[in-house]
Amino acid sequence: MSLTTDDLRRFAVARNFPKPVTLKQLFARIGFVQADPIRSPARAQDLTLRQRVKNYHAGDLERLYPTLDIEEDFFINYGYVTRELQTLMHPRSTSRSRLDDIGPSWPTKQRKQAKLLLEFVREREWVHPRTVDDYFSHGRVTNYWGGSSNATTHLLDALQYQGLLKIIRREKGIRIYAAQQHAPGPGTLAERRSRVDALVDVVVRLYGPLPARSLGDYVRRLRYAAPQWKTELSGALQRAKKRLPQTKTEGVDWYWSADESLAVGSDCDTLRLLTPFDPLVHDRYRFELFWKWTYRFEAYTPAAKRKLGYYAMPMLWRDEVIGWANLSVKSNELITEFGYVKSQPKERAFKIELKAEVERIREFLRS
Repeated sequence: MSLTTDDLRRFAVARNFPKPVTLKQLFARIGFVQADPIRSPARAQDLTLRQRVKNYHAGDLERLYPTLDIEEDFFINYGYVTRELQTLMHPRSTSRSRLDDIGPSWPTKQRKQAKLLLEFVREREWVHPRTVDDYFSHGRVTNYWGGSSNATTHLLDALQYQGLLKIIRREKGIRIYAAQQHAPGPGTLAERRSRVDALVDVVVRLYGPLPARSLGDYVRRLRYAAPQWKTELSGALQRAKKRLPQTKTEGVDWYWSADESLAVGSDCDTLRLLTPFDPLVHDRYRFELFWKWTYRFEAYTPAAKRKLGYYAMPMLWRDEVIGWANLSVKSNELITEFGYVKSQPKERAFKIELKAEVERIREFLRS
């Protein structure tokens, strides 16, 4: 079958937006939803789920989290993963002693603090970071983004990443922690490679179809999911290129999941405003191949240098991303600003759908 980039674009759109399902069903299907703290007009995870879950409202994920078979954790980014996916990634060490693997590169003082903190949590059913900070008072540290955060909060996050703690819920957005212990990791090379290949399959199922360059980028990002196996990722990429369905069009090699058929049509006369972290637009290289323009996330760009806006949301009309929207809530009113790559479509169907999408967002924001 001879395929074009247009065929692959239509396939990507259609596979991203099948008939909406329940929250549990969606996680079982895709495995991971990326999270981001910016709320404009809602958090990225809620905006992603809005497009795929029946009757979804902003905040439903946080409210329902304790009842779902999911965990907060790192995959290729931070977000929500199924426990099945989390099991593939842990334990993030090669030692049989989890405690001995606390921050192997940390100074001795910090390692001792982490050990005491872990024992403190294990003695309780759950802990609030404020309770931990009041007890230990470790001071403040520079966090990943260059800001300042409590040292105890930093240690809690690090122990969560190690798999020694888990987030059981949030209270007003604040993580509540409990202790956990993962089963031992795979014992043989074949078992380890099987797990890494399974992680690659999750990536392809979530973001496919992928050009070869993007497939390589995503596989390399699995070093966050499983840092203990980062030396295995090069081999996993080569195995993926041999076993996944693929095609070459316009000089680009493309890959997708083995359990998918490319014979899928796109959803007509539908307009969607997408979060910058939506799986459809997440890969900026593929975005340019599909839609022939450059999209940038500008929340961290100085205001004077922004071209699209603080949190410009790609506007998908049928199977084309034709522009973007900046949405905000002021005095309980949804404020909308739209921009277009060329010009606003003049057809009546577009105007009706744009109005309908804005109304869908208003309803989604009513928690």
